[in-house]
Amino acid sequence: MGPQRIVCLTEEPTEVLYALGEQHRIVGISGFTVRPAIARREKPKVSAFTSAKIGEILKLQPDFVVGFSDIQADIAAELIRHGVEVWISNHRGVDGILDYVRRLGALVGAGDKANAYAQSLQAGLAAIEREAAALSRRPKVYFEEWDEPMITGIRWVAELVRIAGGDDIFPERAAESLAKQRILENGDEVVRRAPDIILGSWCGKKFRPEKVAARPGWDAIPAVRDGELHEIKSPVILQPGPAALTEGVTEMARIIRAWAAAR
Repeated sequence: MGPQRIVCLTEEPTEVLYALGEQHRIVGISGFTVRPAIARREKPKVSAFTSAKIGEILKLQPDFVVGFSDIQADIAAELIRHGVEVWISNHRGVDGILDYVRRLGALVGAGDKANAYAQSLQAGLAAIEREAAALSRRPKVYFEEWDEPMITGIRWVAELVRIAGGDDIFPERAAESLAKQRILENGDEVVRRAPDIILGSWCGKKFRPEKVAARPGWDAIPAVRDGELHEIKSPVILQPGPAALTEGVTEMARIIRAWAAAR
């Protein structure tokens, strides 16, 4: 039977449960949820990412709360002290996202549906990877998650860049789980690594390519010289859930294919 009253502290469990047809179990969601759009209309919003309305959550009488990462540790601890069962996932890569789908499905008693859904996501990624293998050239890609300070992408983003046909220029940073370990001290190293494409996804605000292009010395970067600065909307790439494995990687692949076709 599984839990019947679930609060989702981030977007990805909401998206997964809706995809599995298990949305009737959800009684509260994150205020940052945009996928699926109907969730915002149907479900009360009880948390941000680093904070939550603990009293409002408790009024919902949840029998299961799902969150993500060390950043939500304090929220989880407070709910646990109130006797609430909490699951904090900490997946960081593509395989981890697929496993997350399977585990969440199993926890709510929808294991078979979750396995089928994960397989469909995996098949979609494999199709994109096969198409990317036919590209004549692989671009070097710089992904920027924030501008001040400059923060480069996390592991699943770097892996999706590779699946889409590119090579992340900061693979060693992407392996770091904490944002503070992915902060670039200055832009000189980006200039030195000379990306062919710059992808921007500034969490919660619009990417400004003209500001990026105007950074000192960045006019020497091939991506800036060729006008290859592109925004990928944060909801489809910065959440470690289905959106990144579908819309996010598809948008990356489209940009990379267009770059390769112009060469």
